[in-house]
Amino acid sequence: MDKQILSRDGTPLAYRSAGQGPAVILVSGAMSTGATVAPLTVPLSSRFQVIAYDRRGRGESGDTPPYAVEREIEDLAALIEAAGGEASLYGISSGGALALRAAASGLPVRRVAVYEVPFAVSEGGARERAEYTERLTEALAQGRRGDAVELFLRLAGMAEEMIRGARQSPMWPGMEAIAPTLAYDDAVMGDSLVPRTLLASLTAPVLAVAGTLSPSWMREAAQSIAESAPHGTYRTLKDQSHMVDPNVLGPVLAEFFAG
Repeated sequence: MDKQILSRDGTPLAYRSAGQGPAVILVSGAMSTGATVAPLTVPLSSRFQVIAYDRRGRGESGDTPPYAVEREIEDLAALIEAAGGEASLYGISSGGALALRAAASGLPVRRVAVYEVPFAVSEGGARERAEYTERLTEALAQGRRGDAVELFLRLAGMAEEMIRGARQSPMWPGMEAIAPTLAYDDAVMGDSLVPRTLLASLTAPVLAVAGTLSPSWMREAAQSIAESAPHGTYRTLKDQSHMVDPNVLGPVLAEFFAG
């Protein structure tokens, strides 16, 4: 990241901008930074000014307690202002939930695209998320960052053997370092259910995308997002999973944002 701005509460936000044209801000999900979504800059920057940033508490951005989802919406407000006063948003996973909430808050957002926001679509899924919230809150309160990361990886569907391997990997210290932000993403997800009332209030066009290789409930969640938004569109990407190829997703986003 080579640029920095201050959010309303004084938190420094690191970001990188590439390309020219209408602004598009990329919002990363849990356990990730701006670098995670930055590869989308390549297929988008020929037509747009693309901004990838480190959400508060991660990467080169700062943090200011206490946390509230409203602070992250203010972060996006600062980035939109820096981009010229209006922008489209793209968010992946829980970053998509943040993008949708930001648009619903009244920020000058032209269009919103999201990829596989993990909203629960069943009572069982909602119960699993509620249990995750309880155990995550406990682990972080006790300073057990490694356990918090394990809880998230397990929720994301990673096998126990892979989790044990991850604990021994060189990446683990970095994952523990941003573990407190798991609570931020959990807060952004709300009660974990598709926020139909919030989505119904959106005036901006919404594109909800999911991969055909992902679990069926992720596609169902994406479809519910599109159906709940007044100007919603649902798309699937063939042979894509939650780790979506930016060269496959990029053209779809470019077409939508050019709208």
